Amino acid sequence: MIIDCHGHYTTAPGELQKFRDAQIAGLKSGLDIPLDAQEKISDDQIRDSLENAQLKLQRARGTDITIFSPRASAMAHHIGNETTSRRWTRACNDLIHRVCLLYPENFVGVCQLPQSPGIAPANSAAELERCVSELGFIGCNLNPDPSGGHWNSPPLTDRYWYPFYEKMVELDVPAMVHVSSSCNPNFHATGAHYINADTTAFMQFLTADLFKDFPTLRFIIPHGGGAVPYHWGRYRGLAQDLKRPLLGDYVLKNVFFDTCVYHLPGIELLLKVIPVDNILFGSEMVGAVRGIDPETGQYYDDTKRYLDALKLSESDRYKIFEGNARKIFPRLKAGKRVTG
Repeated sequence: MIIDCHGHYTTAPGELQKFRDAQIAGLKSGLDIPLDAQEKISDDQIRDSLENAQLKLQRARGTDITIFSPRASAMAHHIGNETTSRRWTRACNDLIHRVCLLYPENFVGVCQLPQSPGIAPANSAAELERCVSELGFIGCNLNPDPSGGHWNSPPLTDRYWYPFYEKMVELDVPAMVHVSSSCNPNFHATGAHYINADTTAFMQFLTADLFKDFPTLRFIIPHGGGAVPYHWGRYRGLAQDLKRPLLGDYVLKNVFFDTCVYHLPGIELLLKVIPVDNILFGSEMVGAVRGIDPETGQYYDDTKRYLDALKLSESDRYKIFEGNARKIFPRLKAGKRVTG
């Protein structure tokens, strides 16, 4: 089985965005639009939104199941207040749940969180519990910067985050560290803000003792780990200079990387410097880069093609395409989600 650990519902029916637009318009006039103001979305609309996009590409590329979450750039936790975020998050997560019910062999859910600038992460624990215990989701996307590019939250290793981590450990689910859209003009969302966040999160994990306090906590750093693999020597050296444990003895027991890297040399580098036990197959399709590479004639985000071009052992291939995902997402069993 080939498990894609990183997919977003970027093709959701337009009614979802209409609800978001109404929320944003309401904020300008001091209104918090209720969740039931959202227009109904039919099962057929959901099917239509997937059959010519994610499902078509799954079949064409030979992948089996996608770990699926709401569109990351649309989380936009910096918009509105905690109530705005809670209602928007619930609308997005409930739609992912419907996708998983319609296509249980193709998708399994990972939830957005109702984060908001200045609001304690502990307040997101209830939505995580609902999504895991009631909807059968197997993880969450955790935004280290709800401000949308201004980075005014404490580091991920600060005790500010600990109550939320306690819930993750209780439910035995991992988090993908994933920022959202950027409202800072210095940082293009997918080209800079995403990669900055991936790299920043790794450095935060390197410099603190979070995993001594939470030895079973698991994070996936997406987009191939940002700049980390390219500068692996820098991080090994910094760990040494800072009198930190060796990366393989500490951070890599809890932190993993996906393969959302959109060229073969990047994938080759990732596999050369990061242990295979820490790499999960991911494509992010349909996501940040949707075009065809003129040098290859293939889609940039067809990351399975890059891995297929490498001389992987059967053991390594199994780990990357399936085994590591099952280890990191223990609620994903036998290709099905596990509730309760």
